[in-house]
Amino acid sequence: MNFPRPLVPATLVQRYKRFLFDAILADGTAITGSCPNTGSMRGLTTPGSPVWLSEHDSPTRKYRHMLEIVEADGTLVGINTGLPNRIAEEAIMAGQVGNLHTYGTLRREQRYGRNSRIDILLSDAEKGLAYVEVKNVHFSRVRGLAEFPDSPTQRGAKHLEELGDMVEAGHRAIMLYLIQRGDCSRFRICRELDPVYARAFERASARGVEAYAVKCAVSPGQIVAAGPIVVDEPVPAVL
Repeated sequence: MNFPRPLVPATLVQRYKRFLFDAILADGTAITGSCPNTGSMRGLTTPGSPVWLSEHDSPTRKYRHMLEIVEADGTLVGINTGLPNRIAEEAIMAGQVGNLHTYGTLRREQRYGRNSRIDILLSDAEKGLAYVEVKNVHFSRVRGLAEFPDSPTQRGAKHLEELGDMVEAGHRAIMLYLIQRGDCSRFRICRELDPVYARAFERASARGVEAYAVKCAVSPGQIVAAGPIVVDEPVPAVL
């Protein structure tokens, strides 16, 4: 996925209220912009961090600048949660997610489960249906290891249960963890920060839900899928 225009370099001052940030542009101008990520962004909000911003000229927008990339631990990390589905589609079409590229039809945001929408629904006359849920990942506290989630997510656990229901209904169900950073070669579920989600992941795996992780190459010009990485086996919970 290419950015439509070059990103603007800046220095992060603070990120606050989950959807706002302050930064200093290269010419010394102080700005406030929107943050397209309402999650905790754990490890990615250190004041003084180099950041890259997109610019928007629409008169309907309150803020001209939007946060897109943060430098952390010497690597560039994409933080926009509106991008993973698009990047995931590119990864699927490039054959980076198992054999999902062999399905004939791809549809976006289809209703399923209990008042939910699946991110990507694949269908094929011979293979049937494959439900693909995409999760944005950017958390890493051990070099080379990406983790999800970085904070409790009841919604994420619900998605795992619904994917399991799809498997039991005779379909294929996939959880795709899209890692918006390129310095990780492994992925794991972060039990320490959300044991409920970890148990839901174990149940889903036991029911036949598949899990894939794909890392990205991130630059101020583009964020593209860079290939699959290893998904560590889940450690059974102590119930």
